[in-house]
Parts: sequence; structure tokens; C-alpha cells
Amino acid sequence: MILSERNKTGTTFTLLGFSDYPELQVPLFLIFLAIYSVTVVGNIGMIVIIKVNPKLHTPMYFFLSHLSFVDFCYSSIVAPKALVNLVVEDRTISFQECVVQFFFFCTFVVTESFLLAVMAYDRFVAICNPLLYTVAMSQTLCATLVVGSYAWGVVCSLILSCSAIKLSFQGSNTINHFFCEFSSLLSLSCSNTHVNQLLLFVFATFNEVSTLLIILTSYVFILVTVLKMRSASGRRKAFSTCASHLTAITIFHGTILFLYCVPNSKNSRHTVKVVSVFYTVVIPMLNPLIYSLRNKDVKDTVSKLTDPKVFSC
Repeated sequence: MILSERNKTGTTFTLLGFSDYPELQVPLFLIFLAIYSVTVVGNIGMIVIIKVNPKLHTPMYFFLSHLSFVDFCYSSIVAPKALVNLVVEDRTISFQECVVQFFFFCTFVVTESFLLAVMAYDRFVAICNPLLYTVAMSQTLCATLVVGSYAWGVVCSLILSCSAIKLSFQGSNTINHFFCEFSSLLSLSCSNTHVNQLLLFVFATFNEVSTLLIILTSYVFILVTVLKMRSASGRRKAFSTCASHLTAITIFHGTILFLYCVPNSKNSRHTVKVVSVFYTVVIPMLNPLIYSLRNKDVKDTVSKLTDPKVFSC
């Protein structure tokens, strides 16, 4: 990938972040640090728990381990830089660093979106075709679905990043955000951004509509199947199995759809910034908590790992 001549000369951007509120810099730093620490421990812990407990070597937990990895990655791409910018005066970032940050962030967010859709399909097979579950959700299919999610995330990010590299910038380049968001780059560019905006619209719309369609279709079939069950305990078990996933989907897609609905104006930038904090920093922390608090196998594994007797043997 070749940078345009104007961008080779060292174009830099200033990430405003939350510098408009200097009195909140220290409290925000402590809050972000606490959230990011819980995110790292929670998601890496979830991966370790799934790895060490043979009971959790199932398709559902295979997908969950990758969801935890993706949450850890895209939070780590944004949070450390945001933390540094809360305590330093120099909030500049080079054009190359900006594009790299966007590339990896976009890759993992798109991957998460499709992983959640894959997990909905997994629940559909488990509840609607329980006798064929182990056959239908084979290791090969599971691996293919996960690799496909990562691959599509890379493709989307690569195309958008390559389109961003062709942009030119001049004068003051201040991004009113705490990370390099694609639309912020477009608004600062002195190039014609029509193609870039079209690509962003097409990919964002396709990713959101296709994943929501898979999720909604899966849960419609699940609901029909559950309502046909004669056993009340069977219905409760089925709903309990889906509760954590439904919660994660509602939070993730609800936040994204809210951002879609926010009008593109200067007055809305503060709202976008606050909501972006939620899906870049808070959601990666919530997911391991959502999937562990209601899960007996996960809680039992945590108890065993934290039992002093295990380490004294």
C-alpha cells in the first residue's frame, strides 16, 4: 500500500478525546483503567477457563472463546491510547498510526458482529435439532465459521483502509474523538470522499442487516420450537441457554443501531463520543461477565482454579 505524497510528508492528527473537560481527566482515567483491567482479566480468564475445562470443549464455548479474544483485541486497540491521551498534553497521532488503529479496530468489530450471528445459529441448531447437534456443528464447520468471520472482518477493513490511504489532508487536523474513526477522517480530508462514504455505507449496512437477519431468523425458529415444548422445565432450560447470548446481542447491536440513528451534526458529536465509549470499552468488559454469571460450569471452573487446595497439591 502506497501513501499519497502529501501523507508521506508526515500528516498528524490531534485526538481531542475528552480534553473539553479538564476537571474530568483524572476521574475518567481511573474509570477507564478499571474497566480495561476488568476487560483484560475477564476475557483472558474466559479463554483460559474454556481451555482447561473439558466440559466446555463444545461448539458454543469454542465460539465464546473467540468472542472473548475479539473483545480483548478491539478494546486493547482503543483503550491504551485513550488512557495515555487522558494524562498527556500531546495527543497527536500520525496518519499511518491512525490508519493502522482503524484497520485493526474495524477488523475485530466486524468479526464480533458475525461471531454473534454464528452463535445465534449455533443456539438454533442446539435447540431445534438437538439430536443432530454434534453432527451438524462439526469441528470443521465451527472452524470454517470462525475463520470466515475473521476473514470477512479483514476484507472489510482492508478495503476501507486502502480507500483512506488515498485521502489528502491539509491545515489543522483535529479529530473530535478518542480514536481514529473512519467518518472523522473523511470529514477532515480535502479530497473527494464520495467513494469512501459509499464504501462505508455499503459495508456497514450489509454487515448490520445480514447479521441481524441471521440472528432474528434463528431466534424466530428457536421461539417456535420452545413454545411447542410440553415441558415447562424444558422451556425454562432453553430460554436460560439463550439468555446470555440475547443480552450480549441486545447490548452490542442496540448500541450500533443507536449510533446509526444519531444525526450527523456538530451537536451530536458529544453523544457519539459517549456512546462510542460504551461499545469500545464497556461492552468488551460486560461480555465475559454476562456469559459467566449465569453459567454453572464456568463458575465451577473459576472456583476450582481459585481454590487454594489446587495450588497446595
